[in-house]
Amino acid sequence: MKTQALSVFVGASLLVLCSLFGFAITLGTALLWWSVADETHALVEEQRLYYADSPLGPQAARSPLAQIFTDEVLYWTPLIEAWAAVYQVDPNLIATLIQIESCGDPSVSSPAGAQGLFQVMPFHFEPGEDMLDVQTNARRGMAYLLTGLQIADGHAGLALAGYNGGHGVIDDGWATWSAETRRYYYWGARIYAEAKSSMPTSPTLAEWLAAGGSRLCAQARQSQARLEQELRAQVMVAQAP
Repeated sequence: MKTQALSVFVGASLLVLCSLFGFAITLGTALLWWSVADETHALVEEQRLYYADSPLGPQAARSPLAQIFTDEVLYWTPLIEAWAAVYQVDPNLIATLIQIESCGDPSVSSPAGAQGLFQVMPFHFEPGEDMLDVQTNARRGMAYLLTGLQIADGHAGLALAGYNGGHGVIDDGWATWSAETRRYYYWGARIYAEAKSSMPTSPTLAEWLAAGGSRLCAQARQSQARLEQELRAQVMVAQAP
């Protein structure tokens, strides 16, 4: 009962904070807290050694979210911080993943079939799940990231490589990786390190944008604008006499 009461209290607090960022994200954050209020996330094995700068655990989860990410990713700040608290992962790693996977576009699909904000492959979902639903997409994406972090003993860069190339690449070594996974490791590990270093900007993120990421972000801005319009229309209908 105490755990449930604490979850409800934290959820209520997040609702107040999220109101500053718009009703769309506020609603999503509230739904997240209520959906996991009775769940237990045992993420770190007490007897297992992790890298000293591991993004796992309560202290990492309380890290401030750096402002180096693009506006399209920072749009999701309340939810990123809520996911960090729920899954006990550094919010900067979550933001890094969203940055290079979708640049914050909740409706994007890749040629390979990856779906949504976290670009999760269809076989990770249960039958009947809405793959583009932000909370469902995050749940499946975070589960895969957490497994990678545990296999990699908390090494953020290796976990990101595993997110892109499959968990098997984590122990296989750089020489066996595809060119895509090597690029993914380069972008992800460096952007995350720069976010953690309190740098005012990320040179690596600027490289990623120049290499084609800016097109993904332009698409994300359009998707977020449509989302806001749809939600405003729903609110107007709900408020109509």
